[in-house]
Amino acid sequence: MIKNILKTFLLGFVVFSISSCNRNKSIENKSPDEIVEHFATEFLDDDRIHSVSIALYNNGKESTFHFGEKNPNNKNTPPDSTLYELASVTKTFTGTMVAKAVLDGKISLDDDIRKYLPEEYPNLEYKGKIITIKDIITHTGGFPNFPPADENKKAFWRGLHQVEISSKPGTEFHYSNTAPEITAYILEKAYGISYQKLIEEYILRPNEMTNTKFVLNEKDKSLLIQGYNGEKEPQEHFQNNLWGGIAGIHSNTRDLIKYIKYHLNDSIPEVQESHKNFFSTQYDFDIGYHWNIVDIENEVCYRHHGGIWGMQNWLMIFPKSNIGIAVLSNASFEGTIVSQGIDDRLEELALNIKKEIR
Repeated sequence: MIKNILKTFLLGFVVFSISSCNRNKSIENKSPDEIVEHFATEFLDDDRIHSVSIALYNNGKESTFHFGEKNPNNKNTPPDSTLYELASVTKTFTGTMVAKAVLDGKISLDDDIRKYLPEEYPNLEYKGKIITIKDIITHTGGFPNFPPADENKKAFWRGLHQVEISSKPGTEFHYSNTAPEITAYILEKAYGISYQKLIEEYILRPNEMTNTKFVLNEKDKSLLIQGYNGEKEPQEHFQNNLWGGIAGIHSNTRDLIKYIKYHLNDSIPEVQESHKNFFSTQYDFDIGYHWNIVDIENEVCYRHHGGIWGMQNWLMIFPKSNIGIAVLSNASFEGTIVSQGIDDRLEELALNIKKEIR
C-alpha cells in the first residue's frame, strides 16, 4: 500500500533554486492578494492542473485563496472547507509531538528505540551501535524507505524482523517511511495514549484545529477533495492501516493557518524544541524533528513536502519574516525532461509568493 504512494522521499527535501536577479515587472506595486493571484494563475497554465488552494499568514494577516476547479470541467472552485490529504506533512506533527515528549521527560533522544518495542529485535542495530530516537526522527537510523509489511500493525511488527540496518545510525540520511511509524508507536508507549489521540490532545485541540483529522466522518468525506493524476483520472484516497506517523492527516486552509501560527510562535516550548537542527544531509538541507531546514535568501525556512495519490502540497515556515505558507493541489504527476512535476511547480509557487509579498 505505502509502496505506491509517497513520492516524498527526496522530492520533499531537495531545494530547487528558482530565484531570479530581476523582479517580475508585471507584479511591481501589486498588493499581496494580487501577487498570489498572479502566480496562482501562472501555476494553472499547465492543463494537467485544475485547482490550487493557498493558506498565507503574513505578519499578522491571515488569507486563504482558491483558484481553478475541484473537478475538471466542473467550474467548482474549492471553498475554505475543502479538505486535503496532507500526506508526509503529517510527519511534522509527529516531530512536534516527539519534541513535546522530550520536554515532558517521557522519552530521551538518546534512548535505544528497542526499549519501547513490543518484541525483541536484535537486528535493529548496526555492528553493536544502537538506533536512537534522534536517529529515527532525522531519517538516519538506517531503515528502509518502506516497511517489509504494512497491511496491518501485526504484520508491521512481524516484517520488522526482516529489516537489515543499512548504515551506522546517526551518520547517513536515508529517507524512511518505516521509522516514523515506529516513532508513533513509541509515543503511544510513552504516554499510554494512542498516537492519533496525542496529536488531537496536544496539537489540534489547543490550536482549535477542529477540521484537521485522521479519521473522517460522513460529512468530512463529503468535503474531501478528489485527487487526480496527470491524465485527470480520479485517484484513490490513502487508507492508513498503521499508526499514522508518516501520513494520514486531513486539513483545510483555515486550519493550516492555525498550524502555521503555532509554528511561528517560538515562545511555545515544543515549537522551539521542534525547530532544532540535528543533522546536515547530502541534499543541501538540514533536518531536526522531521522538519527540513533550509536557507532561502539568507533566511531559515522550516518546511516539508507531502505527496500522495492525486495530491501534492508544501508547507513552509519563515520565522524571521513572520510568514508561513501552505500550497495544495489535487493533482499529482511527475516531471519530465521538458516539464516540471507538480511538486516542483508547487514549490516554485510558494517561494515566488514569499519572495514578492511585502
